[in-house]
Amino acid sequence: MSGYDLDAGDAPPVPLPEAKPSRLARWRESDLLANFLRSKTAVAALVATVLMVGLAFASPWIAPQNPYDPAQLDLINSNLPPIWQADGQAPYYLGTDDQGRDVLSAVLYGLRLSLIVGVLGVVTSGILGIALGLIAGYAGGFLDTLIMRVADVQLTFPAILIALVVDGVAKASFGSALDVGPLIGLIVVSIGLSFWVQYARTVRSSVMVEKGKDYVQAARLIGLSPPVIMVRHVLPNVTGPVFVIATINLALAIITEATLSFLGTGLPETMPSLGTLIRTGNRFLFSGEWWIVAFPGLALAGLVIAINLLGDWLRDALNPKLQ
Repeated sequence: MSGYDLDAGDAPPVPLPEAKPSRLARWRESDLLANFLRSKTAVAALVATVLMVGLAFASPWIAPQNPYDPAQLDLINSNLPPIWQADGQAPYYLGTDDQGRDVLSAVLYGLRLSLIVGVLGVVTSGILGIALGLIAGYAGGFLDTLIMRVADVQLTFPAILIALVVDGVAKASFGSALDVGPLIGLIVVSIGLSFWVQYARTVRSSVMVEKGKDYVQAARLIGLSPPVIMVRHVLPNVTGPVFVIATINLALAIITEATLSFLGTGLPETMPSLGTLIRTGNRFLFSGEWWIVAFPGLALAGLVIAINLLGDWLRDALNPKLQ
């Protein structure tokens, strides 16, 4: 028996809309977390990345010395080998360089600086590429053609070459004796201008699909301006591939900064990153002080490999063709 009578004019009850699950609930119910936990490589890569990032940003409290402070350097302790060798001394567990600088402290501080430059470079390239991709995909026409032709031209040059050109032009314009702050900003801009193309092309393709859907047409009918539609409605639906690109580009940005510093156009030796440490230690490689270049190189390789493995897993996990 039903609880209402249609002949008597009773209307059936209107079902209440079901509450949408929260983002955390959707994450727990999805297969993404389970897929991640099943991948031992991805878990190990995440643990290694978190460990290295944690050590890097805790360097002011755990490093034996501040390698950026000349007052803490002592030439008497220069070129000491690692602690497990005959002449090794505590607290220089990984040895010292020709200035008496603790290699472990230099690696931790250099790792932090390389991460900061890499993250800022990825953010810069992401903002630039996403903005240009949104404009090109939504506006179309002349703007689309112009932006994509510039992107095609830039793709014909290696990213490191673009960074070297930007870095060289800026130093020629403002002088080579820049302070550390402006120099870091210059390297960040160089990296940002080198990697924006991937974001722009990916976002443009997604926007061209999304702008024909009903929710975009509805936003137009109620009178929303194109910038509001692009940012508030289209952008949240095209950010999936952007996270994959950003993860992979973070490793490339760190390598680019290290390459610039290794070539002598990056950060100075008074405030070294991993690339600067490798360039400095490379001069002593054949004189027996192998630890000066080996440990910064291992730190750089470990960080880049861990981030790349995370990026590869994320790319495969978000690829619907592999589901």
